[in-house]
Amino acid sequence: MADPKKPKAPTATASKTAAVQPTTAKAKPAKATPAKAAASKASKAAAAPKTSPAPVARVQLRVGDPAPSFSATITDGSTLHSKDLLGKRVVVYFYPRDDTPGCTKEACGFRDAHADLRKAGAVVLGVSADPVKSHVKFTDKYQLPFALVSDSGASVAQAFGAWGEKVFMGRRYLGMHRMTFLIGGDGKVARIWDTVKPENHAGEVLAAVRSS
Repeated sequence: MADPKKPKAPTATASKTAAVQPTTAKAKPAKATPAKAAASKASKAAAAPKTSPAPVARVQLRVGDPAPSFSATITDGSTLHSKDLLGKRVVVYFYPRDDTPGCTKEACGFRDAHADLRKAGAVVLGVSADPVKSHVKFTDKYQLPFALVSDSGASVAQAFGAWGEKVFMGRRYLGMHRMTFLIGGDGKVARIWDTVKPENHAGEVLAAVRSS
């Protein structure tokens, strides 16, 4: 019988061709869309450990204590010195922020009672950490007839004990507490309100001024 034909060995060229792997272009990573980028940032923020603000020891003023002295910029851009108010009864009310619902009600209450407070010999000062520009807008919008103190560094609030830790929706932060102080003509604290209902607070203060 004739020998079967042996298969031909692949040529060198064919062997090399078989060893070469097909090349494919590398796909470029897709650019993150603004929405994905925002979601990524939010995810990282949520994963980051939350830190509480450093505790601030609040001053505890009492009736009969000398009122803290201070100098601060008010609505018209001038500097108010508390020493210039000696001999007058002064209502100093601290509030969190201009043009927010509760603070607006409180400010408008003092606006409506302002004429009677003046007749009773009292000067009204509103204090918040808002800048003068914000105070001007707030004053013009609601026609507030008294000065607003810009306590951007919270130095006045800290001196009175109106600045400290607050909690909102489980989040702790440092901010302005809603408090009011009535200072007598002798420069001493005559009355303190550390729990304030904005709607009728001005009436309470007017009654206290009239009776003091």
